[in-house]
Amino acid sequence: MPVATQEGGMSDMGATPQRHIVHLLYRFAAGGLENVVVQLVNGLDHSKFRHTVVALTTVDADFASRILRKDVQFIALNKAPGQPFKMYPAIYRLLRKLQPDVFHSCNLAALEFAPVAAAAGVPLRIHAEHGWDVADPDGSNRKYQLLRKVYQRFVHRFVVVSKQLQDYLLLRIGVPAARVQLIPNGVDTRIFRPRVEQDKVPEGFPFNRTKHFVIGTVGRLERIKNQALLASAFVALVQAKPAGAESLRLAIVGAGPLAEEVRQILRDADLEERLWLPGVRSDVADVLRSLDCFVLPSLSEGTSCTLQEAMACGVTLLATDVGGNRQVLADGTLGTLVPSQNVRSMKDALEQIWLNSNSLYLSPSDGPAYVQRNFALDSILSRYQALFTV
Repeated sequence: MPVATQEGGMSDMGATPQRHIVHLLYRFAAGGLENVVVQLVNGLDHSKFRHTVVALTTVDADFASRILRKDVQFIALNKAPGQPFKMYPAIYRLLRKLQPDVFHSCNLAALEFAPVAAAAGVPLRIHAEHGWDVADPDGSNRKYQLLRKVYQRFVHRFVVVSKQLQDYLLLRIGVPAARVQLIPNGVDTRIFRPRVEQDKVPEGFPFNRTKHFVIGTVGRLERIKNQALLASAFVALVQAKPAGAESLRLAIVGAGPLAEEVRQILRDADLEERLWLPGVRSDVADVLRSLDCFVLPSLSEGTSCTLQEAMACGVTLLATDVGGNRQVLADGTLGTLVPSQNVRSMKDALEQIWLNSNSLYLSPSDGPAYVQRNFALDSILSRYQALFTV
């Protein structure tokens, strides 16, 4: 069983024992769900909790370095594709060895190990639903529904990040309401804040804010995130040749299998020089503050961390009307919603945002205050802390 660790983890002699949380997820690399785990490990009271992060597949060392605690163990199980049942004995032995107080599973791939955690005697089992994947973008897959119905009996409490996911568990899966808690993703508003004049542009940022209007997104470049829709809408806008279109630029930040397709869309339109595709960045807040319009073109979402973070930065927002996006944008009062997979609608919305901006420096909206009221990280962490001490 391959293991990547940062050693440590015993509390001071005589102190109240820390509650040990094992976080189980499919992989530990750049992503919204994974960022929530980083927030929990860094933000929960260090004197009360210690953590082990277990990835069914891989642990990305660069992403793991975002965890600031030195007493965290990272375990990568390198799971092969296919059914998880052959891993049950290994994870049973691992849990018996770790003896966690809390088993925190994230999304369906990890939920399938809830029976193992129960058999291993983990006293508190929490499962978090952060959204669906490309194989089931709207939660309608009956096989996945059946799996959740079977495994939910091994879970004490469920966490969902959106009203849509809450309704799904209550109405389709049949989880009792008393066992489901809606806790949105949190935003550190000390880091994600509106732009001020003295802020520097991110390292390597190729555009000039006095000349260019920068449309962009941040996220894993995967089908479920659908950055190809944004690339196609951008091309359609530029090719419509409205006056001033030479100022338009596109930033697509992240890494994944969709990167080459995005690049090819711009290349085919002879617009590749207007694209910034820098890969994964650790300075996401600086990147967001450098955008004039943030776009979330996903096929499906739970609650998008990056959409919330862009809102906290006071950036103009455009998102597909899927999953929790409508809830985050307060029914479209804090940003524009467009149908998913509709290039024309996204192109038209981008054009309206661009033409209606009074200057290249968009004024912060009501978004930052809304984030502070509804998604402030300290408040979210306090709710998780209460959940993990049930």
